[in-house]
Amino acid sequence: MALNIATDQAVDQIDYAPLRAQFALGGQSVRRQFEWVNGQARRQTVFSVGLRPRGPGTWTVPALRVGHASTAPLQLVVRAPTVQPATPDSDVFVETTVDAEHPYVQQTVGVIVRLNYAIPLLSGELDLDPPAGASLQRVGEDISYQRMLGGRRYQVLERRYLLVPERSGPLLLPGARLTAIRGPGFAGPLFEDDRTPVSAAAPARLLQVRPIPAEAPSPWLPLHALRLRYLRAPTQAFAGAAAMVEVALEADGATAAQAPALEWPAAPGVQVFPEPAQVQERFVDGRPQVSVRRVFALVPQQPGALSLPGPQLAWWDADAGRAQRSILPPLRLQVAPGTPAATAPAAGGAMSTAASAVAPASPPAAAPQVPARPAISRGAGDVLALWLWGGVLALALLAAGVAGVRRWRARRAHGPAPAAEAPALPVALASGDLAAIARALTGAAGCTGEDLDAVAARLQDPAQVEAVRALQAARWGGGAPEAALRALRPAFAAGPRWRAVARATADPLPPLYPESR
Repeated sequence: MALNIATDQAVDQIDYAPLRAQFALGGQSVRRQFEWVNGQARRQTVFSVGLRPRGPGTWTVPALRVGHASTAPLQLVVRAPTVQPATPDSDVFVETTVDAEHPYVQQTVGVIVRLNYAIPLLSGELDLDPPAGASLQRVGEDISYQRMLGGRRYQVLERRYLLVPERSGPLLLPGARLTAIRGPGFAGPLFEDDRTPVSAAAPARLLQVRPIPAEAPSPWLPLHALRLRYLRAPTQAFAGAAAMVEVALEADGATAAQAPALEWPAAPGVQVFPEPAQVQERFVDGRPQVSVRRVFALVPQQPGALSLPGPQLAWWDADAGRAQRSILPPLRLQVAPGTPAATAPAAGGAMSTAASAVAPASPPAAAPQVPARPAISRGAGDVLALWLWGGVLALALLAAGVAGVRRWRARRAHGPAPAAEAPALPVALASGDLAAIARALTGAAGCTGEDLDAVAARLQDPAQVEAVRALQAARWGGGAPEAALRALRPAFAAGPRWRAVARATADPLPPLYPESR
């Protein structure tokens, strides 16, 4: 309803604070009039404010200070709003719908309140009180649209709530109610006398809340539907390298806070490194739905055929009233051996280890006894042999040095050799250790130290360059490690792609030994 106060004093505004104890305030307006009465000028100011009582009953409008005077108190008898059904003759009506008449305890129930009006409303309040024994939460933004009913066009304001019962038994959901002020028409002029109060309410809804069944799985998860599916499911992998698997979960009847945890079950012979889950919440026909996507990096430890059990979730079918279990089929991987650089030690290291292991078990045969000769009695033959062995040793050292210089220049001319270091990169990506990823990248690029600028300069793929920049920001610039991992793993899933470097046309060093023809 509207409270109008007229005064002939020069007042700019009125303090409505005393009204807030018993009323909710609506729109406010000020209208100033000037007229001549018996040759004298008369000024009048009309203040208008919308009042919404807290509920039915007897209420008192307190006195308000207006300039040097005060208004007289008013007593109001407020009746309950009338329930107007949806008929072609209804100018305004409110309706409440729920997506479950017999929910379970702690089941999320979608509630939709629709205000339908075919007349102009200047201001108003649309409320829905929470019932006893349940929590009620308003979600999302109001939606406005039009619809035809009985050949009449209605403006519709739709509001959504989530109702969660806390105990079993009957649950009375009060009907949503409207308290508003009606205008003269959508196109007509507005006068003070055209403002009339309008009220409407939806009928209350009685829900029967069922208890948690004894055979229900734990944790308790009542839903309308739950679906699991693979978004990425590789069939081949390498031992010691990460295979990326992506799984999606869609739950009908749950919010983001109620979304079940999506995990990969443990299995022998494989390490699992999950990424953070991506959760998205939406509402379809007033019912909450949640989607969860998660990527798992699976690192097989040995080559061979590998069958991994897929994720599974136990839940309660609220529509059918029975326990359900959603299971993904096993993931079958044909694991190939890793490259020699990733699975076997260097040849020199292996030979040295074998020699050290065999030496104690097979002592060398005793050398024949040669009569010792005094050192001072060495002949010319000993001196000549010594001189020849020294020359051979010097030539061998020179040849090794030249070969080392050639290999160093060839590496500079031909660019990095990623194949030798690439197997370490997938393992580092799967582990999520940013320091290990940086070492693997710089090692694959043939750089010394953790020189990520040099790595970025040698990369050809722009996505890989951006991923390296994100790694730099996470390591030294205060960036988020999760964002760096999300950029690095897909960018380097197939290995680094290096820029092509022109090969040297000729070796500037002359050959040590001429080639034989």
